[in-house]
Amino acid sequence: MATWLVVGLGNPGPTYAAHRHNVGYLVVDELARRGGVRFSRALTLRAEVAQTRLAGGRIGGLGADAEQVVLLKPRTFMNDSGLAVARAAKYFKADPAHLVVAHDELDLDFGRLRLKFGGGDNGHNGLKSIRSGLGTGEYYRARLGIGRPPGRQDPADFVLSPFPASAGEELRLEVDRCADAVEALLAEGLELAQSRFNS
Repeated sequence: MATWLVVGLGNPGPTYAAHRHNVGYLVVDELARRGGVRFSRALTLRAEVAQTRLAGGRIGGLGADAEQVVLLKPRTFMNDSGLAVARAAKYFKADPAHLVVAHDELDLDFGRLRLKFGGGDNGHNGLKSIRSGLGTGEYYRARLGIGRPPGRQDPADFVLSPFPASAGEELRLEVDRCADAVEALLAEGLELAQSRFNS
């Protein structure tokens, strides 16, 4: 049975933990929590890895039909995410058709979510690096909206800044919803998951 590789994009270390660019990390952290598993450092993969299973439509489910799910947080910086993703895909024998990448999306307002397969990188350096590492952009994406920066703020500065404290509860809900969407994508396929979660 094929292995799913679910990657959350972000930058490692406490300095970046609360930044908008790190919402992908938050999504896979939530999936690990649901699966009852913890991340451990995999030095050769340059990533943190947690392994769980999908059964009965949910992460952490049990049963004879359970599929392996590998959750991954690259420990490279965002611009080199493709190195960790390519190594993990090879190690766990997960092809791009079984890869899901959760990431921040400037072109979606905060509170909006889109699942898609393939497409361009839209200026996202993590996605560019994954395309370079895998040689393809044909994989699933869970795009969590963070909105455009206000005024003339540089987008690069905006993604490397924290969410306002007032957005804390809404952010938690959006991360939960994105984790729900990833579970649905794995269990039900893209079309059904898009119809339920794309906004």
